[in-house]
Amino acid sequence: MPIPAAIAKEIRSSYQSLAVDAGSMPVAVRSSATCEDSETASFAGLQDTYLWVLGEEQLLDQVRACWASLYNSESITYRQRLDLPEDQIAMAVVVQEMVDAVCAGVMFTRSPTTGDKSVIVIEASWGLGSSLVSGEVTPDRFVVNKVTGEINRRDISEKALETVPNPTSGGVRERPVREERRHAPCLADESISQLWRIARKVEKHYGSPQDIEWAIPRGRGQQEQIVYLLQSRPETVWAGREKEPAAKPTPKAFDHVLNLMGTRKS
Repeated sequence: MPIPAAIAKEIRSSYQSLAVDAGSMPVAVRSSATCEDSETASFAGLQDTYLWVLGEEQLLDQVRACWASLYNSESITYRQRLDLPEDQIAMAVVVQEMVDAVCAGVMFTRSPTTGDKSVIVIEASWGLGSSLVSGEVTPDRFVVNKVTGEINRRDISEKALETVPNPTSGGVRERPVREERRHAPCLADESISQLWRIARKVEKHYGSPQDIEWAIPRGRGQQEQIVYLLQSRPETVWAGREKEPAAKPTPKAFDHVLNLMGTRKS
């Protein structure tokens, strides 16, 4: 089905006001469904995102495709597993100006492997962040003391591929990373410090550990890198493990049965 004419008109108008040269600014088209990325659920990767979308016609096509991805098999199965009510599900779409990133990644305001809240963990790779999110590249990893900003650990990986824009037809493509950059860290210490400061502010703003996406644009010197904050969502892995248990601990396992029987009698 085509997008209704009134909505298409609004999308075109908003896109033209966003674009420097109307109809040519590259944008990202991202899913933003109700129940998505809450404190108890994370739909990351289940619904569609389209990168480096060029022009009004591509934008309208990808908005429609993004809406439709609410009903793909992965998203429906995930909602059923979490018992989320279908009558409360709806899909909005976020259209964002694209950053032609020399480097991008994610950071967590608590360790995703140990749950340690005293550190910020930064993962980074060359190019757009989609290669990292999809698992195509093993990223560089930096563990930073949340209080002092000291870099406690650096793990520099071989980064053989990077995702870059396709400037003529839109979309993105993968290309080999030049040999001299494969083993080089993609983040300078100054950028790590910027990310550390951003992560602390974001966590303070939301009042809970966060999973944050970021990007650094091309065309600036190593010491002049500007960090763009792309998205922040609640951290769900360790938050889910810290929920209160369904029953309080008892000295003996059989006490749970006796307690349950007493509750039913009353």
